[in-house]
Amino acid sequence: MSDYDVLIVGAGFAGVHQLLNLRKLGLTAKILEAGSALGGTWAWNHYPGARVDSDLPIYQFSDPELWSDWNFTEKFPGWKEIQAYFEYVDKKLNLTRDVLFNSRVVSALWDDTSDKWAVTTEARRVFRGKFLVLCTGIGSKYHIPKFKGLETFKGEVHHTSRWPAECDLAGKRVGVIGTGATGVQVIQEIAPIVDHLTVFQRTPNLAIPMRQQQVSVQEQDKLKKDLYAVLFNRRNQTFSGFTYDLDPKRTFDATPEERMLFYEDKWEKGGFPFWLGNYGDYLSNQQANDEVYAFWRKKVLERISDPVLQEKLAPSKPPHPFGVKRPSLEQNYFEVYSRPNVKLVDVSEYAIQEITPQGLKTNDGTEHPLDVLVLATGFDMVTGGITSIDIRGQDGISIKEKWTDGIQSYLGLASATYPNMFWIYGPQSPSSFSNGPSTVELTSEWIIDCIKYMKEHNISTIVPTKDAQHAYSEHVDQLASTGLWFKAKSWYTGSNIEGKKQQMLQFPGGVPMYNRMCVDAAAKGYQGFDLKPLHV
Repeated sequence: MSDYDVLIVGAGFAGVHQLLNLRKLGLTAKILEAGSALGGTWAWNHYPGARVDSDLPIYQFSDPELWSDWNFTEKFPGWKEIQAYFEYVDKKLNLTRDVLFNSRVVSALWDDTSDKWAVTTEARRVFRGKFLVLCTGIGSKYHIPKFKGLETFKGEVHHTSRWPAECDLAGKRVGVIGTGATGVQVIQEIAPIVDHLTVFQRTPNLAIPMRQQQVSVQEQDKLKKDLYAVLFNRRNQTFSGFTYDLDPKRTFDATPEERMLFYEDKWEKGGFPFWLGNYGDYLSNQQANDEVYAFWRKKVLERISDPVLQEKLAPSKPPHPFGVKRPSLEQNYFEVYSRPNVKLVDVSEYAIQEITPQGLKTNDGTEHPLDVLVLATGFDMVTGGITSIDIRGQDGISIKEKWTDGIQSYLGLASATYPNMFWIYGPQSPSSFSNGPSTVELTSEWIIDCIKYMKEHNISTIVPTKDAQHAYSEHVDQLASTGLWFKAKSWYTGSNIEGKKQQMLQFPGGVPMYNRMCVDAAAKGYQGFDLKPLHV
């Protein structure tokens, strides 16, 4: 059994940020990582077309030591560059000496007598730590729905998050189930190389243009000299942790002409400004949202010639309000469906009946022959990475059992009865309502400061009170109720997983509001927490 000050689960942005800052405090820390490389989701997601949807420069660590001599080649880096970036960080700071790879954590048990966590891996190795920090992210537990006959299929089956190192799709008949973010990326990437592509769509993706472009070293050097520090500091000041913000002006306070020019500007910029730089009231006002959807639909219809496809991909009646499901960024997604080798099957009209040895059969009796089946079916988002571990605190009840009837947390960082345990970029934090590294660094730094405070004040344990947890979770629910979020079936509310409690899984009030709550709690001596001194 090995003892550490801090045990970290996961070696993505959050785990690495924790490790680097714990080292600065002189504490011992170990990262336990299920995969074989650094990068978190980017160590797993290397399906065709996988890339980030945050533009340069903020999808990286904000430490000047790490961005001063690193350059990307694209505005929206692909998975290979993100992996290379983590290799660069490792080479520079020797991370892997404190990482144990291929070590999936299966349980974490709190011991009240020693005030420590005992963490066990799949290989039955046990580690003990004063603190436990869960850096499992929001998309670490992939999800495969129960398709009848899946095990009978004689071709290849690949979930996008477990893509094989070698997978040649050229000249094959490929089916893709799912048109979320990964589905969009895979579909537009493989359509030109496969013999035939059949896309099984339940809900159209209200995707927006990425506007990808190459970025030179010279351009980045100029930004580093003049703006990088400003852009990184700007992140905690905007609703979404990007460098742009929701506009405080209400949609109908603008003239029709002003609105049109405003929408055009955001659309042409590419990326998320059309989503997270729009008039802020469109996420809570249905009429305002209808204006945004009408503009989006007009732009998309210009790219689709077939009337049937127009209605399937950009229906006259919105499938849900725009922006209450995370829009995907696309490069030529809508044009793909005009290719002669691509077919769109609407499974909201003709449901998937079963997977057969030769392909997939829909309930209209059609069997679609396939050589490869791609499951772009997503994840048990936000909570799955935590609840897949048997975590038991002071009362011996697992966190999975406690969250069966809904998540409760304090500050989206910790949970009552689980002392000295925190998570980063997880339930009831801004997580995917924001740029990932922005929220990761904000919450990671809060945890580091908390541990430092505890050391300086001889505090043995810290745990949220049930009252504070209840009040915070009610606040999250109240914020969610003011928006249009529940008018869509999405992983934001857990509706992509059968039997999962329907609730807002993330903090919908924006990064500045969230940051103020966290800072205020710390400034008031960690208000909302019970702190136990050493030797008591």
